[in-house]
Parts: sequence; C-alpha cells; structure tokens
Amino acid sequence: MNFWNEPVQRLVEQYSSFLSVATISGVLLLAAVVFVVTRIVLIQWLTQSVEKTATAWDDVLLDKKVFHSLAHLAPAIVLYYGAEWLPLNVNTVRRVVYLFILFNLIVLLDRLLNAFDEIYSRFPDTKNQDLRAYLQPAKLFLYCSGVLIGFAVILDKPLFTILSSIGAFTAVLLLLFRDTLLSLLASVRISTNNLFHKGDWIEMPQYGADGEVIDISLHHIQIQNWDKTIVHVPTAKLLGDAFKNWRGVTQAGGRRIKRALYLDQTSVQFCDEAMLQEFKKIDLLKSYLRDEMERIKALNKDNEASEDSLLNQVQLTNLGVFRHYIRAYLDAHNGIHHGLPLLVRHLAPNAQGIGLEIYTFTNGTAWSYYESIQADVFDHLLASLPLFQLRVFQDVTGYDVQARP
Repeated sequence: MNFWNEPVQRLVEQYSSFLSVATISGVLLLAAVVFVVTRIVLIQWLTQSVEKTATAWDDVLLDKKVFHSLAHLAPAIVLYYGAEWLPLNVNTVRRVVYLFILFNLIVLLDRLLNAFDEIYSRFPDTKNQDLRAYLQPAKLFLYCSGVLIGFAVILDKPLFTILSSIGAFTAVLLLLFRDTLLSLLASVRISTNNLFHKGDWIEMPQYGADGEVIDISLHHIQIQNWDKTIVHVPTAKLLGDAFKNWRGVTQAGGRRIKRALYLDQTSVQFCDEAMLQEFKKIDLLKSYLRDEMERIKALNKDNEASEDSLLNQVQLTNLGVFRHYIRAYLDAHNGIHHGLPLLVRHLAPNAQGIGLEIYTFTNGTAWSYYESIQADVFDHLLASLPLFQLRVFQDVTGYDVQARP
C-alpha cells in the first residue's frame, strides 16, 4: 500500500507546484497583456482624439502624461480579482495591489495638478499669478496623505487609528514643518493682497535684493538683481519684513525725476533792461515775459510805486525767470510725461546754496531711457545757467585756486 502512496503523493505535489506556478504566471501574464493593450490602445486613441479637437487643455493633459497613469490601473484590477486564484494569501496580495493603486493615484493627482498649473498659466489675465505657492502645499498634503494611507494598508489598521497614534508627535511635526507653514501663510498673503508677482521690480535692502522677481515658490522668492546676481529670499520672511514694489511706476507709465540744482545765492539778482532783452530772444520765454511785463507795469502803476529804488517796485529776478524757463522747457520736452505731476520749486537755503528742485516724470520706465532723459535735462539746465547770470554752487577746487588772480 505504501508502495503506491509515495509515487502518487509525489505526483500530486509536483502537479500542485506546477499548477501554482502556472496560475501565478497566467495571472501576471494576463495583467501584463491588459497593461500593454490598454496602454497602446488608450494612449493612441486619446492622442488621435486630442489632435482633432481645437481646445488646448486636453493637449496639456496629454503632454503631462495624465492619461498614461490611467493605463496602470487596468492591470491592478486584474491582480485584485485574480488574487483569489493565486496559491497565496489573498489579503497580502490585495494589500500589495492597494499600495500599487495608491501609488498610481498619487502620481495621477500630481500630474493633474501640474496640468492645471500649465492650463491656468496660459490665460492672459493670470500670466502674472503664480499658482505654485498653492500647488506645492497641495502636493505636500497629497504625499503625506498617501504615506499615512499606505501605513494603514500595510498594518491593516483604520486610518483614524494611525492618525491617533501619531498625535503624540504633533509638536515635533509642527516644529519640523514650521518654516513650511509660515511660508504657506506668506504665500497666501502675497497672493490674496496681490503684493507682487513675477516680473515685478522689488527692493529689499536687508537681503541685498534690488531687481526683478523671476520665481515664486513655497519656500523661496528668487530675485534677479540688476547686476544679474540672484538673491533667494525666504518666503516666510515676507510676513514681517518690509519691501518696496516698483510696480506702480510701470503701471503709471512714468518714472519720477526728483533732483535739485544748488545755486550760488550771491548770483541771484533783479533783472535789468539788458537782461530782459536777452531773455526775450528765448522762444520759450517770449509769451511769459510779454504777459509778465504787462502785469508788472499795471501793478506798479496802480500802486504808484516810486522809481527811486528797485525795492519800491515789483521786479523780475533772474532766478524767477530761470524757474519759469525750466517749467516751459519741461513742458515742451518729448521725454517728459505730461499726464503726471510736474513741479519746479525752491528748497530752503542752506550752506550749499539755494536748491531749485525739479519734480517730474519721464514718459518711459526703462532704466536706460530714464537715465538718458534725466541726464539730458540737467545737462541742458547746467549749460543754461550762465545765460541767466546764475552760478551753480560747488566746493572750492584746485582749478578755482589756480584761476584766482
């Protein structure tokens, strides 16, 4: 009896081993075939369908390989239902399949977020609004959730139990993610209040930043200075530190000129007849001098002013005429923005003379253009001073000592 039992038992064991290997190979082969067929058929069909549509968002989904992630779910379904036929522990196999599906879902959602960012950035009204400050925290939450769910699947415990077990580590987690949370708050503040966006010129002297914002992320703001150096400013620092945004200059279409000429006070004098005749030769002053002389003559006549002293009458001064000339010159200048404030005013006299400040705006905001217009204006005004018998104030130089008789 034992003679026949041993060969039969060995045959059954060999058949069972062969059947186990065949079953495992068959299920895996079926999953592989389903994956290949789904990948080829689905992707090719979707690609052809996307090419026929006029919309752009489906092209982005295809470029970001969102549909490729869907193809990985088909073999997972085969393995999930085929676990009952495998000579393995069904729960163990299905846990592995759960983890595989969870991983692919996280990848799918990550690619969807990237595609949404790309689609959003293509709208003209939102080209300056960077969503990465929101997408990065969303991805971080997605990854953390995936890890927690994965532990729950591996340990075969409810997710609530996993969350409860890490409650004691909350303080440690808050300490570890402190900068991330502060950066998230700063990002929300920046976006909600529209403090700045990519392309803005901002200035933060405390960090050596003075240039254009080239990137806004969760943890850092990249600023390219005008000397082409790049400064990385922590996003969290923007919750408490001050910065200057020059966006208003660009939006206004003009950049401010605020500079003063300091004149020697001893060169200021009343205009005599010879000076007035010279000033009348200047086209920008002809109408002003004509109207002003008529007004002064009528005013002196009404007041019956004595001619015994110049102080008894209303008189023009070379500084006053020069001030009106500057105003007329700027009004006629093509590089000055005539829709923004324009002012020529006196500053309080001091040890450096009397200041004649020009407050105006150029009609462009480019740095080189602004400097060129400002230089042209002051070059002309400095060269014009001798014609008004005015002298610019400056400290004594070696040339002045040498030229002294």
